[in-house]
Amino acid sequence: MTTLPTPRGKLTESRNLNDLTWLRVGGPADFLFQPADIADLQTFMRDLLADISVFPMGVGSNLIVRDGGLRAVVIRLGRGFNAISVEGNTVTAGAAALDAHVARKAADEGVDLTFLRTIPGSIGGAVRMNAGCYGSYTADVLRKATIVTRQGDVVDLTPEDLNFRYRQSDLPAGAVLISATFEGPSGDPEELHARMSAQLQKRDESQPTKDRSAGSTFRNPAGFSSTGRADDVHDLKAWKVIDDAGMRGATLGGAQMSEKHSNFLINTGDASAADLEGLGEEVRKKVYETSGITLEWEIMRVGDPLTE
Repeated sequence: MTTLPTPRGKLTESRNLNDLTWLRVGGPADFLFQPADIADLQTFMRDLLADISVFPMGVGSNLIVRDGGLRAVVIRLGRGFNAISVEGNTVTAGAAALDAHVARKAADEGVDLTFLRTIPGSIGGAVRMNAGCYGSYTADVLRKATIVTRQGDVVDLTPEDLNFRYRQSDLPAGAVLISATFEGPSGDPEELHARMSAQLQKRDESQPTKDRSAGSTFRNPAGFSSTGRADDVHDLKAWKVIDDAGMRGATLGGAQMSEKHSNFLINTGDASAADLEGLGEEVRKKVYETSGITLEWEIMRVGDPLTE
């Protein structure tokens, strides 16, 4: 029997995670912990036995939890971790704040973080994955990230500490990111909001935003992701090599590669995590056979498969 510290926040044993991911799949975590505040998280982390794994989880927008679940304490930040403040060109946001909310609040104050508007998920995930689009990345505007370490200490990290790369950063093992501070260029609030509206319209026209997906399934082979940069060549987009492999609209169980945008993996209603991951692996195999390109997953897959 695993003994855990008693927090002030909510601690739930054997908690199914399917309703916490955008794809609506996933087995149970050993425990789900929703801390009341930073002090509660610090104490819990400090008192948690060192051999118990910790998995920080955002809003589950870029995640497949396998059907057998997760042998860890999943830590999910909520209302006490979603504040957004703007001072001059500096924007500080809790890790649980949604990217879209941060972009809008920044625009209200004349700060351009518009690239965050169409990125699904929360600020913690944006920092961890160096999220970006339209030629801008989180790494370009981040000034500081604040974490609670596995030992329960609050520590500030610089962009250099995080070692940002394409869709990657280096967070200390077991650390939970609690807030981030950004510095964006100045802009006219009306123009910034107009730009975001146009970006949203363009996204909705080209992506299956009404379907149950987790955003882009695979990284673009060129190492860029819809950036619009001059070197982001059209024929190296993931959707193009998936199309060339004949996998647009391909299905496995309840999983499908979207007909609207073939780099979007969708749950048509009753998919299991195994269906989704299995279809993704079929796509990777076909793309390799037809083009010699090995697609890399952009969606994070965690946990154990279901055993008979």
